[in-house]
Amino acid sequence: MLDAIDRKLIAATQAGLPLVAEPYRALAGRLGLDEAEIVSRLGRLLEDGAIRRIGAIPNHYALGYTANGMSVWDIADEVVADIGARVGALDFVTHCYERPRHLPLWPYNLFAMVHGRSRDEVRAKVAEIAVLVGPAARAHEVLFSTRILKKTGLRIAA
Repeated sequence: MLDAIDRKLIAATQAGLPLVAEPYRALAGRLGLDEAEIVSRLGRLLEDGAIRRIGAIPNHYALGYTANGMSVWDIADEVVADIGARVGALDFVTHCYERPRHLPLWPYNLFAMVHGRSRDEVRAKVAEIAVLVGPAARAHEVLFSTRILKKTGLRIAA
């Protein structure tokens, strides 16, 4: 259960941490709490699964990474978790996850996002994934983004 302070903390951070040298101290000042309590509560919220992660989300378009390809893979179910962990550990894969197949039209169960400065760069990185995956991949494709969508998670009110 979230208490009133947890809700205020989530509301204060859901659009991002303050862009200052000491963001937890800034949050503490804004919420009238101790910095140690902010860190403790965020840690508990992570452990409990109320929040999934705390991390930087760079604007890859502003950094020049304008080619975005979701590589999709048909991997045997008995090895997909192991393969997914290895693919997700690659430094050029920004997120990797397993999803159910929707046969007969959609045989893919592993998704790995790759960004590059060109589609050829993305294809080269996907080829590296293919080498890592080897014969465990029965098929794969790269689905390139065609437009930017606004992405936000669930928002709660304080």
